[in-house]
Amino acid sequence: MSNFNDGAAKPNRLNRADILAAALQLLDEVGLPDLSMRRLAAKLDMQPSGLYWHFENKQTLLARVSDHIVDHIIPADDPALAWQDRSLIAACALRDSLLAFRDGAEIVSSTLALGLGADAAFERIRQPLLDSGFSTELVQIATESIVFLVLGQVWHQQQRMAADSLGVTAPAAETTTSAIVAGANADALNAGIALILSGLQHPSIV
Repeated sequence: MSNFNDGAAKPNRLNRADILAAALQLLDEVGLPDLSMRRLAAKLDMQPSGLYWHFENKQTLLARVSDHIVDHIIPADDPALAWQDRSLIAACALRDSLLAFRDGAEIVSSTLALGLGADAAFERIRQPLLDSGFSTELVQIATESIVFLVLGQVWHQQQRMAADSLGVTAPAAETTTSAIVAGANADALNAGIALILSGLQHPSIV
């Protein structure tokens, strides 16, 4: 995508925070597939070129959206708690943050894949594990496994919710898929995380 910072366009009176707020609102209204820079500019009553004074391209904007999503619910990290509990609290906070925004898991997953942001998704889960003295290698494996588990569960849940709202779910798959989605809840997440964390105490299986 071209960068329009060529001197022809003039900076809009809106700042980055204003644009980010509008992008989040538009995301809730139309979802990620229809969240375009042109549509966002129309919502802000400005030329699309004006957006590029603040964000180099759409992916840069989505990276900031991702940062906002993962920072939406910040867990209280109590050092007095066991490291397992601290990691679980951080993982559940990530899940709550993703679910608070339409297509949240897809946006954050894409940003992480491109290395453009949302690093807090890893850091808050990683830190309790590092504090417990596990090797950096084991901590990295466990952290990535937990983050990807949360992202996968929420992404699946949000895709199913979107399909249900559009009435496009195949009747034959309804029973099976609904059962899978029903499992993507806090209890199932906690159980999956517990399995991963228990592996840290048995490093010979890695």
